[in-house]
Amino acid sequence: MAVHENPHRSSGFHLPSLRRNRTVSASEPDVSAHAGTHAAGAYAFASLRLLTGFVFLWAFLDKTFGLGYATPSGRGWIDGGSPTKGFLGSVAVGPMESAFHSWAGAPWADWLFMLGLLGIGLALTAGVALRIAAVAGTAMMALMWVAEWPPARHLSDGSASMSTNPFADYHLIYAVALIVLAAAAVGDTLGAGRTWAGLPFVRDHSWLR
Repeated sequence: MAVHENPHRSSGFHLPSLRRNRTVSASEPDVSAHAGTHAAGAYAFASLRLLTGFVFLWAFLDKTFGLGYATPSGRGWIDGGSPTKGFLGSVAVGPMESAFHSWAGAPWADWLFMLGLLGIGLALTAGVALRIAAVAGTAMMALMWVAEWPPARHLSDGSASMSTNPFADYHLIYAVALIVLAAAAVGDTLGAGRTWAGLPFVRDHSWLR
């Protein structure tokens, strides 16, 4: 009882400090868990960014050099082939069918399409200019979505369109992925996003991030 009633004798006990230490120690696993979750999320976003970037870069390389996948060997852009003629010329449904036919094979359409693939692919792979990549990529995916026109059950000639979903196709998924990557600013992990954001002209123009 004397220990509790005499403040001088009880001053040798540092219970409050011990409690604080225990609180800090108890919180350390939570902090570590949070840091681990944050790191896992960062690497997951970085993986999505790099894979999406590779999709665009590979499309550019295949269409440019005719690597034998979507573009047969000898029919690449450097061989005189047109990256847009085959796709746009075969559009057979949708409100922009005639417009796409008139664009197919046009030099300006080829250059815009190929520069878009290259620019978006490089931006995603490097983790820089993600906002610009998201805008350009979303516009490209929107046009390709209209070209395939998933809502249609039949093509212009009456044959089945083979559409599997009237709205959500892979073009929409790519567009959403681009927007999410830009909104989350995921260029720092496995990318040069931090260095890019630190450049003076990028700091002064946030839309370049």
